[in-house]
Amino acid sequence: MSSPDPQVRAARNLSTRPSPEHRPAPAVQRADGTSAGRGPVVAITGAAAGIGAMLTERLVACDEIKQVIAIDERRGECADAQWHILDVRDPAIAEKLRGADVVVHLALDLDLETDPAARTAYNVRGTQTVLTAAAAAGVHRVVLCTSAMVYGALPDNELPLSEDAELRATAEATGVGDLLEVERLARRAPRAHPGLNVTVVRPAVLVGGTDTALTRYFESPRLLVVADSRPAWQFCHVEDLCAALEYAALEKVEGELAVGCDGWLEQEEVEELSGIRRMELPSAVALGAAARLHRIGLTPSPAGDLAYTMYPWVVSGSRLHDAGWRPRWTNEEVLAELLGEVAGRHTLAGRRLGRKDATAAGAAGATVALLGTAALVRRARKARRRI
Repeated sequence: MSSPDPQVRAARNLSTRPSPEHRPAPAVQRADGTSAGRGPVVAITGAAAGIGAMLTERLVACDEIKQVIAIDERRGECADAQWHILDVRDPAIAEKLRGADVVVHLALDLDLETDPAARTAYNVRGTQTVLTAAAAAGVHRVVLCTSAMVYGALPDNELPLSEDAELRATAEATGVGDLLEVERLARRAPRAHPGLNVTVVRPAVLVGGTDTALTRYFESPRLLVVADSRPAWQFCHVEDLCAALEYAALEKVEGELAVGCDGWLEQEEVEELSGIRRMELPSAVALGAAARLHRIGLTPSPAGDLAYTMYPWVVSGSRLHDAGWRPRWTNEEVLAELLGEVAGRHTLAGRRLGRKDATAAGAAGATVALLGTAALVRRARKARRRI
């Protein structure tokens, strides 16, 4: 793969800031006896686990935050937040949001194993309800979190993409259709609810306790490379995402924001750093076999996920940088963490394998992942007959 020209390579290694007034309010006492800040009251949906739990812990410790309202279907572990237990699709959430200045909506289901129709129903209806409820409750800002995947992975993408780049993704990859609908809701909300500001944060490949089609790519015995493609890998550690969400919650930056490590890694660099060899296949073979595996139900990842390993979708993150935010993690560091997380896991074409399967697959590499479907089909049929 050819290296970019000097100007592009320099770009690799590389808003206004609203200042709304808040009335002074008495400090809130935390459980440990310390006082919270005098800034905004922030509500977080999906606060009991994952990124929501990390952000909840971060914001209750922030001196610039007056109070954190945590909303989820179960109570989380953060004792300093004010908890409300309910489904985000419940219109009663409007009452729970009263008194909040900002809502950070993180209650999205992007699990590879979730039924796609149920996942879409939850994600879209939940976002609609939160936006409407926030407006009804007098909240002035909602922060949504989607993904840089909404820009699409295309051979003619610029390196890097600006935040204002057209969203050219299609609904062919896991969860991307849901995220595109969330983006459409975000753009319509200020027109439907005058006075409501909506900020959208779009992370690159998210790493740090996550399980996605893109993190599973590194669980394979070989790294599948589609011939004549030009991958460019940019990661985002969940800690950096939480820091970016904090910036948005504190209204230090607004609009459509991209977040990730500075620069990117080319495929050869990823292979050298990971120590995993490639298996190169023609595009028609790779895409056709991936589609077949998904169609017969043997893998959770549709063929559209492959595009994100073929073409660049690197983002600049210039708005966050202009506001003073900087990533603490480099692409190399995040890749090392990801490799540590997936060590011992074995995946072929997005399907997790048991130890016996992995032993056989390790000898054949990615060819088994995409071409050796017959054995997988026989195994699946035998399993169904035993049920």
